[in-house]
Amino acid sequence: MGQIKVTKNVGGIEGLCIIEPAVHGDERGYFMETYNQRDMEEAGFHIDFVQDNQSMSTKGVLRGLHFQKHYPQCKLVRAVRGSVFDVVVDLRADSPTYGKWYGVELTEENKKQFLIPEGFAHGFLVLSDVAEFCYKVNDFWHLNDEGGMAWNDPEIGIEWPHVQGTYQGSCSAEGYTLDDGTPLNLSDKDQKWLGLKDTFKF
Repeated sequence: MGQIKVTKNVGGIEGLCIIEPAVHGDERGYFMETYNQRDMEEAGFHIDFVQDNQSMSTKGVLRGLHFQKHYPQCKLVRAVRGSVFDVVVDLRADSPTYGKWYGVELTEENKKQFLIPEGFAHGFLVLSDVAEFCYKVNDFWHLNDEGGMAWNDPEIGIEWPHVQGTYQGSCSAEGYTLDDGTPLNLSDKDQKWLGLKDTFKF
């Protein structure tokens, strides 16, 4: 192995892992392997990734929390530009940590990657002016299979960094800002999801 450092079961949640690639840098810049199947298998991961995705978002954008219900995806995510706070919630009904959340800041500087197994809701908040976010998935997008849950459900209590506002009984972004005054920016769909008790379980 040697090209990746793996921290398993982060936050005490089985299956969640932080992966830190070895970065080889000098005065010219740097080189790193962003994915190496052999290293991953030596670390105990046997995942057949089938698609790579990339998104660009501006400061204050919150995407999530999303999942596919009948075609759940394992994801390996990272920020290639800027900074995001990446969050998951365990929706595995038989998990001892069902309903527990975990978050990690992913940045172009720390180059951390977050491995998220099937059975989690996932989302992120953009902390920098602009962020580009990449993720590998082990199943394709399936029309009409997307599920979601409220980003601010008080039963879960996600501690989104730099977010100011008071819960008003829904996942509307109205009244929420970052601490520099940037309004929180969610899609219409992401402002209509329900909380944990009314959310799909795996």
